[in-house]
Amino acid sequence: MRCKTLTAAAITLVMLTAGCSTLEKVVYRPDINQGNYLTPADVQKIHTGMTKQQVAYILGTPMLHDPFGNNTWYYVFREQPGHQDVKQQTLTLTFNGAGTLTNIDNKLKLDSKN
Repeated sequence: MRCKTLTAAAITLVMLTAGCSTLEKVVYRPDINQGNYLTPADVQKIHTGMTKQQVAYILGTPMLHDPFGNNTWYYVFREQPGHQDVKQQTLTLTFNGAGTLTNIDNKLKLDSKN
């Protein structure tokens, strides 16, 4: 009788702690990478005065275009390594009406909590 009680208590304890965060670290989570991965060397190659074609040749096609026009390109890279927080890199390029690069805004590794 005592063995059945201990077994039932152990099974109940395992079932209750299955969702706890202490066991969460044991479960494998793959790294999830999404978007345009840009190295710092790639970003340093671009400068104001370049055309859209030159920028696309160096960085590739952007992940997003400005929905209200064609003069802003967004290169976004999201990274979620295993059990760590999400990190995001956003490179925003603004072009003038003639298709020349006028502004470069590089925001590195923003936390998703912000």
